[in-house]
Amino acid sequence: MKAIVYEGIKNVKVKNIGDPQIRNDDDIIVKVTSTAICGSDLHLIHGMVPNMPFGFVLGHETMGIVAEAGKGVHKVKKGDRIIVPFPISCGHCWYCEHDLWSQCDNSNANGETGAIFGYSKTYGGYDGGQAEYLRVPYANVGPVQVPDDLTDEQVLFLTDILPTSYWGGENGGVKKGDTVVVLGCGPVGLLSVKWAFFHGADRVIAVDYIDYRLQHAAKYGAEVINFEEHENTGEYIKEITHGGADVVIDCVGMDGKMTTFEIIETAMKLQGGSKSAIELATQAVRKGGTVSMVGVYGARYNMFPLGDFFSRNITLKMGQCPAHTYVDRILKLIGEGKFDATDIITHKLSLDMGEHGYKIFDKKEDHCIKVILKP
Repeated sequence: MKAIVYEGIKNVKVKNIGDPQIRNDDDIIVKVTSTAICGSDLHLIHGMVPNMPFGFVLGHETMGIVAEAGKGVHKVKKGDRIIVPFPISCGHCWYCEHDLWSQCDNSNANGETGAIFGYSKTYGGYDGGQAEYLRVPYANVGPVQVPDDLTDEQVLFLTDILPTSYWGGENGGVKKGDTVVVLGCGPVGLLSVKWAFFHGADRVIAVDYIDYRLQHAAKYGAEVINFEEHENTGEYIKEITHGGADVVIDCVGMDGKMTTFEIIETAMKLQGGSKSAIELATQAVRKGGTVSMVGVYGARYNMFPLGDFFSRNITLKMGQCPAHTYVDRILKLIGEGKFDATDIITHKLSLDMGEHGYKIFDKKEDHCIKVILKP
């Protein structure tokens, strides 16, 4: 089959590799109909996630048709059209039973966190879905059948960015009347803006440095701030909100252009995150407010502004979204026409164009916000 594989720093290739095989009774093989490039995939190709072998298949936002099912699979069957949430979860450990699906204790023998499709050996070593076929373990737990009357584009993001952005607001406690600041206007950030308004926020302020992404956020009704136009964006937000936002949602994580990526790339590998995004959140949140961190972070780093959070009674919440919890409720909203995420799709390409898709997404070319690939 054809697949997009990691070939080194900032180097992905479409190659022919062996087809996936059923290994366990509860495995399925999915014939991929749509897959997407996620912002967190860029962390892999920038060398920010350890243990990425050459030839590793990328991708964790995948849907398609069940092509083959192990004899122990009863949730789905051959021919079913499904989405596959990005965390790989066994369904029966303490964490899965308590809806902490992304922290599954059995799916990842290589680390403390649960496994993720296409996200290095550190996160389980499972091949990803930017390919013609995908092996899905624990198929009685993760995959969800989707209605035929909804397009791939309407439901594909149930695999990651729709649950992640929803969870970011819920984790932050966004409620009616709140002022919310969203740091980063990539796909998750833009959807976080939409969810904030959906949950009743009166005022949403979107922060980024890419004008076309800010313009997209403005279409949702957000006030937009280009942080490169302010000497101290956090203090500016505190001033215009008269003390700070009720909730700050950090959708930046390791994408570190809260200064300039080329300048801090080496430091970011050591520090594991965008320290300036965290510092901005420190300043932009009100006393007693909440910072919800959904952007992917890596290793520990020094000089974390813990004292600034402590002194102002700030609540910090963070982590990998337990996506399974949110799929059904968001799918219902999509089916009822109450929420739509298709407007962030700017590019639909064939899988053969995967290298080009990564390039324009990484370099923010051609007004690229979200790339969908069709095998």
